[in-house]
Amino acid sequence: MAHFTQDMLDTHLSNDHFSHRMGWLRAAVLGANDGIISVVSLLVGVIASGAPQEQVLLVGVAALVAGALSMAAGEYVSVSSQSDTEKADLAIEKKAIEDDWETEHAELALIYRERGVSEETAYKVATELMDHDALGAHARDELGLTDTHSAKPLQAALASAASFVFGAAIPVLLIAFLPMENIGYIIAGTSLLLLASLGALAAKTGGANMLKGAVRMFIWGSLAMALTTYVGLVFGAS
Repeated sequence: MAHFTQDMLDTHLSNDHFSHRMGWLRAAVLGANDGIISVVSLLVGVIASGAPQEQVLLVGVAALVAGALSMAAGEYVSVSSQSDTEKADLAIEKKAIEDDWETEHAELALIYRERGVSEETAYKVATELMDHDALGAHARDELGLTDTHSAKPLQAALASAASFVFGAAIPVLLIAFLPMENIGYIIAGTSLLLLASLGALAAKTGGANMLKGAVRMFIWGSLAMALTTYVGLVFGAS
């Protein structure tokens, strides 16, 4: 039988599975997606209204700064709420173990029996796990909480804000350095390509179908830009 050390096992799991990436991946994809779609949609709407380049650029920079801060704050508050809930559940479980070890032991053994483990083995496994780390065993197998999926507010906030800035900065730079002629088509086309690439990359990182991820992002981006362009044309300054 092959002997695995903990380091070897951790490396094996991180190489072969994708779930450990879900926390930062979700925040990063959401931030970049929102940065591109929201800022570009806003810009093409303002461009369609006939606003001059200086005003369009001002709108873009303001949207970038406000959006990044909003994404960071939103992610931090949201994930902090999740973290607070996890801590409250762990506190309840810790008290239950301290007050009634036998009942919690029986509860854990029942969980293993319901998964197909024999009664005798389930009892032994529950005993050994609770002797080693009772709270950890209940957190993982009763509450479904693990270090891999635990809430990390600061990580989520930073990933979301940084990816928002990355997504929004490209169209803002195009506005700053390119002439206004056909600029709406240029930033819309460029941003749709970026969205499709982002969707494919996110799908690959998460182990999903790359084409499906690219098409999904392309469709939603196209819809948002089309609607804001229409609004700009209807309420245009020119």
